[in-house]
Amino acid sequence: QVQLVESGGGPVQAGGSLRLSCAASGPTVRSYAMGWFRQAPGKEREFVARISNRWSGGMTYYTDSVKGRFTISRDNAKDTVYLQMNSLEPEDTAIYYCAGGAGVPNERVSGYAYWGQGTQVTVSS
Repeated sequence: QVQLVESGGGPVQAGGSLRLSCAASGPTVRSYAMGWFRQAPGKEREFVARISNRWSGGMTYYTDSVKGRFTISRDNAKDTVYLQMNSLEPEDTAIYYCAGGAGVPNERVSGYAYWGQGTQVTVSS
């Protein structure tokens, strides 16, 4: 059974930074592609960033709106995935979800089988 637990969210002023963490547990989680998604009030859940497993080179990919500001990484020894968020903007306010899956890394909500409970990020102007 795979479990994902996010932490690190909270309130922050525009221009500030936060680092989200996703602690993963499960027998094969290290082989999974991992992603971060977010959902703002009244909007659909959207892709933010993803990283492949280490055997695939830990390749990363970002949605355009966060390129240059957010960095996804993973510590395979700790089974933890991070999302470093810099230069935060009010538009980044959302619940952020960690996701994992055994399939080919992708940007679709349906492409990930496992999800965390989410962590709230609130950016004030």
